[in-house]
Amino acid sequence: MNTDIEKLKYPIGKFTFKEIEGNAYSDLIDRLADLPNKLRLAVSNLDDAQLDTPYREGGWTLRQVIHHLPDSHGNAYIRFKLAFTEENPTIRLYHEERWAECEEAKYGDIIDSLDLLDSLHRRWVSFVRTFKPQDFAKTYYHPERKRNYSLAEVLSMYVWHGEHHLAHITETRKHRAW
Repeated sequence: MNTDIEKLKYPIGKFTFKEIEGNAYSDLIDRLADLPNKLRLAVSNLDDAQLDTPYREGGWTLRQVIHHLPDSHGNAYIRFKLAFTEENPTIRLYHEERWAECEEAKYGDIIDSLDLLDSLHRRWVSFVRTFKPQDFAKTYYHPERKRNYSLAEVLSMYVWHGEHHLAHITETRKHRAW
């Protein structure tokens, strides 16, 4: 793949899971807690034309990225709850690309998604701060990927996911002549 396209798609690199040790859980949870504020700062003062700019050719607009975050993280929060309360449940999949094409995701006011992400992350962070180390070993089954995911890996993945999309926004702002 062209390295320029790769950098636009994955501005912080692709996700790779590394075993979590010591205080790393606390650091990951803090980063999860910080995402909504960082996102608000990243999109402050953007007008509709800027929000409707794709972060790369063929990619979602910044508005769609903003709406995608609470959609995706809401699903992740539910998956956390399922894995915590059930024995290796099979999760339900959703088509994020279709969700991003819904009218409200393409044209809706971003304040709704920013507010939703604030509330969602407060609740999610409050939940995972109650975990004992062994709770992060709980799993769910992903039927499309045909494998189990530990909550340790999922936490790491969604911290990366938020920072990945935050970088789409910050890099777009940096490289546009707005």
